[in-house]
Amino acid sequence: MIGLSTSGSTSGFPTRGPQARVATTALPTRFPLRLSIWLLPGIATLLTVGPVFLQAPLVRWAPMVSALVTVPLVLLALAAARHPDPQRQQLGILLVGFAGSWVGGTLFWGWGREHPVLHLPIEAFALPLAIGGLRTRWRIGASFYLASLLGTALTDGMIALTGLMPLWPPIVQAAPETALTLLQEAARSLLHPLSLLALGLTAVWIGQLAWRLKGKDEAGQVAAATLASTVLVDGVFLGAALLAPRLSGLI
Repeated sequence: MIGLSTSGSTSGFPTRGPQARVATTALPTRFPLRLSIWLLPGIATLLTVGPVFLQAPLVRWAPMVSALVTVPLVLLALAAARHPDPQRQQLGILLVGFAGSWVGGTLFWGWGREHPVLHLPIEAFALPLAIGGLRTRWRIGASFYLASLLGTALTDGMIALTGLMPLWPPIVQAAPETALTLLQEAARSLLHPLSLLALGLTAVWIGQLAWRLKGKDEAGQVAAATLASTVLVDGVFLGAALLAPRLSGLI
């Protein structure tokens, strides 16, 4: 009868043959595949957001410790980059790029934080290596570093454009209680229509760039996640400076 006969079975019930076993064992592989698509961008996001709340206080109180952390970080990254598993290799390469950003942040916030004009040059110390790495197996790490550097440049540009750059040295030089007040006043000055418009247009441009990059390979996805996270970090920092300056990580 129609509908009662199936391949390998005359009872109408699902077959228990080898084909069924293949079908049932093939399904679970979809989840790890989908997970792997988001793994590197997710880690890149954590590596962009985390240092704001972890590295900043560490550098402020113990810059040498932050610098020394680079050694095990680089060793771990290089060991993972040589692992036979492709995903661990990619993770290790990503950590190499993160190590570059970590070193740049440590150097500036540890010893040059009173001179904002030096921020971008210090953070860009590995720029030639990163540009060269875009054509090598280190492409993912180079993309993370370059996207992080671009985010830093845009943030500094907005600080300069909105007139906050002259307030930077007094804030980082002042006593903690005075610095909290100065930081909060600086954040409030951004609640001006023109300042908000500039910030909004920059955020939209970053979002569009990140959207274009995410359609490319793993390196593009990492860069997109890093740039998008920059907007998140800046937004969180502004909110903290307005509502709870102690939590901003700057003071």
